[in-house]
Amino acid sequence: MSSINSITSEKLARLIGTPKCPTLIDVRADDDFAADPRLIPGSVRRSCETASEWAAEFRGRSAVVICHNGRQLSQGVAALLRESGSSADFLEDGFAGWARSGSSLVLTSKLPPRNREGRTSWITRERPKIDRVACAWLIRRFVDPRALFLFVTSSEVEAAAARFGAAPFDIESVFWSHRGEACTFDVMIEEFGLGTPALLRLATIVRGADTDRLDLAPEAPGLLAASLGLSRMYADDLEQLEAGIALYDAFYRWSRDATSETHGWPTNKKGG
Repeated sequence: MSSINSITSEKLARLIGTPKCPTLIDVRADDDFAADPRLIPGSVRRSCETASEWAAEFRGRSAVVICHNGRQLSQGVAALLRESGSSADFLEDGFAGWARSGSSLVLTSKLPPRNREGRTSWITRERPKIDRVACAWLIRRFVDPRALFLFVTSSEVEAAAARFGAAPFDIESVFWSHRGEACTFDVMIEEFGLGTPALLRLATIVRGADTDRLDLAPEAPGLLAASLGLSRMYADDLEQLEAGIALYDAFYRWSRDATSETHGWPTNKKGG
């Protein structure tokens, strides 16, 4: 029987990638992490040994604690978090159960170094529209929810990246960039190991909108129009990014849950 303070892998998988996803905290022992240094999408590593020192950071927030098998480490840390004012559950069957289910796992070897606050930093060209916003959305929802994004002029991206320890993306001649017909969004999905049907469907829409191949997906012209509209609405890149992330939230939920749904008018036809 499930514990009142637990969550199943199936239920957690439905939350990951959405704005309602709780904070995911991986507290696996170092040996277990070394044996499989991947992370459940969106999770952050913390030491169970120092949980009493960092527990208050999550006060007032929902969290799911993950250890190797869903036993004493995650249950104990979740209890400590609840004592500190967090709404905390532990993942039933832990990381091992999630891995056995075949659900996505992020390759940590592809992550840039984290800063003192534990956040990754990314940098790209100013005035983001399609691919750059899609990449930022993917990172925020599946890789590092607290990621920092910096926008500078094209000519300064690589120099600023080196100066501020940020990973450059969606510019020429860097790792996170277009490859052949693939957009940077495609590349990130592949490199991070996030190739779910929903994300691959969304990637096709992004590729069509970003590379002027609107025939790739019927939704591509709509994404292009919405993206260009946002670029006219916002002069500030970070404000535009936040609005764009909400847009991609909607496209993702359609890609995952609503592709078979249609809408017609009128809805009250006789005999309907």
